[in-house]
Amino acid sequence: MKVLARWARAEWGLLWVTVREPLLKGPRRLPGAVPMALTAVGLTALLQLVQNQSWGHRPVVQAGGVRAADPLGLALLRTPLSLFVPALDLPVWGALVQILFVFGISEICLGWWRTLTIAYVATLAGTLYARVGIALGPGSPLGLPASDARVVDTGPSAAVVGLAVYVGWRYGAHVTAIAVVVAIAAEVAVKENLAGKEHVAAIVGVLLLMAVRAVAVRWARGRGAGGR
Repeated sequence: MKVLARWARAEWGLLWVTVREPLLKGPRRLPGAVPMALTAVGLTALLQLVQNQSWGHRPVVQAGGVRAADPLGLALLRTPLSLFVPALDLPVWGALVQILFVFGISEICLGWWRTLTIAYVATLAGTLYARVGIALGPGSPLGLPASDARVVDTGPSAAVVGLAVYVGWRYGAHVTAIAVVVAIAAEVAVKENLAGKEHVAAIVGVLLLMAVRAVAVRWARGRGAGGR
């Protein structure tokens, strides 16, 4: 047990210290700590309610439903909202829990605008990959069948995966971040589908973002050292 406890402190200690203060303040203080995450939960719940009405499905799809068959410009306009439109074939509570937990931790650690930026990069990477995959076709390991072009692709899962990898790696939870990557790779290996491959694309997009940030930090430090 002591070995496990030491490992847990080493893996999640920095992350826990970062999020502990808002959590210890209790439920009354929590809205002030994660306003964006709670707003995202509310927006997702509202869109779920609307799209399940007889009059609401079409407007929600027109505003936030992304398909690879759509013109690229239209898909890019819909992509930000698509992140908060729950997939109809999955239970909405899963999306709400993912947003509250992962977006909430990310908002505390990174701030709301960085969280949204990373979430959008991950979602956009998946959206753009779908077009590339369909162009490659099912004969390619990275390809997708043409029928996937008509699939309405929405939900927070790509953003959640991307944020989990980014926050985990940046805050020293390297094993956790690697475990997320391995789990997604296993998902694709067991069942090749649009969602799984988009999750891989989301991870690749976030890894590129992390690489750009690392280069920018080194460059800034190099300039600072040179200035002295």
